[in-house]
Amino acid sequence: MNNLVINVNAGKPKNKWVSFFLCLFFGHFGIHKFYEEKIGMGLLYLFTLGLLGIGWLIDCIVLLFKPKVYFV
Repeated sequence: MNNLVINVNAGKPKNKWVSFFLCLFFGHFGIHKFYEEKIGMGLLYLFTLGLLGIGWLIDCIVLLFKPKVYFV
């Protein structure tokens, strides 16, 4: 029988504090989304100024509750 190994942390590790400070200072331009390699969301934030500021605020709060190293 084959053993199936599932990697729970599949993805690239990202630092919470780098992402948080990018979001805090440049969040309206989606820089933190580009850092997380979410290009589509980054472009959406860029053209809508952080989803009119609402997405930026939510992202700042959510990033505070993520683990120090999280996987994207």
